[in-house]
Amino acid sequence: MADAAESYTPIMARIRGVVPTLTTTHRRIAETILAEPAAVAASTIGELAERCGTSLTTITRFCRELGLAGYPELRLALAAELGRSNASPREQELIAFSPDDPMSLVLRSLLASDMRAMEETAAQLDLAAVERAVDSLVRARFIDFFAVSGSAGVAMDLHLRLHAIGRPCVLWTDVHSAVCSANARDHRDVALGISHSGTTAEVVEPLAIARERGATTIAVTNFPRSPLAETADIVLTTAAQDTPFRAGGVAARHTQMLVLDCLYIGVVQRTHEISKQLLTAATEAVSQHRLPHR
Repeated sequence: MADAAESYTPIMARIRGVVPTLTTTHRRIAETILAEPAAVAASTIGELAERCGTSLTTITRFCRELGLAGYPELRLALAAELGRSNASPREQELIAFSPDDPMSLVLRSLLASDMRAMEETAAQLDLAAVERAVDSLVRARFIDFFAVSGSAGVAMDLHLRLHAIGRPCVLWTDVHSAVCSANARDHRDVALGISHSGTTAEVVEPLAIARERGATTIAVTNFPRSPLAETADIVLTTAAQDTPFRAGGVAARHTQMLVLDCLYIGVVQRTHEISKQLLTAATEAVSQHRLPHR
């Protein structure tokens, strides 16, 4: 698996990204931080240990698991991140809507949540990994996309855009078809799997098969230690957060689109002349199917 760019990840996104793989005690610490970041930033290590019902040593080990030197660095990272946030306290609740919330608050909260997720994704995205992914897509004889549910809608957008500039690719949302195509891959091909959780079996299985056949594998996921990430040669991580009514791929779609947009633009840059010709021809062809304004 490619190295994750953890040292550049905003601390809250970094913690959310590893929660599923933590021990029970470390998860309790993580959940306390995520629930009360400002309180933790103002607390001593002893106060946090008492709140979590654990030891000072365990708190330090948790910090080191995040790639930090110790608790002082965690407090500084939390304080810096909280200081950068411009959202109001109500908007920062990420978005526990009540039936009485006015639409103006719903809109502001959605905007604050999505902007924060996009900014955190951009801050932690491993651009060297993006470059390697783009290079592999440009060189590929054939590109498989594996995605289901909400992630499939995002994958469809990239599939159609790459298809329009002459990249041979197919999106598979049915696992039977996906594994059949994965079995036909070799070192000349690329397989890209998209799953917010990184645990979707219908995505992990064909990506693993494609890798066994020699294809370059790319994962787009929110969790850098997930099964999907472990199956990929190149891992591109998002920083979305599940919220009530917007969980999984729904919560992740804007951050996934940001990552996939980077891949698309990168491919267009490297194939500029032919891409420009094909896009111009496509625009002209589609224009014949547009109705005039009245």
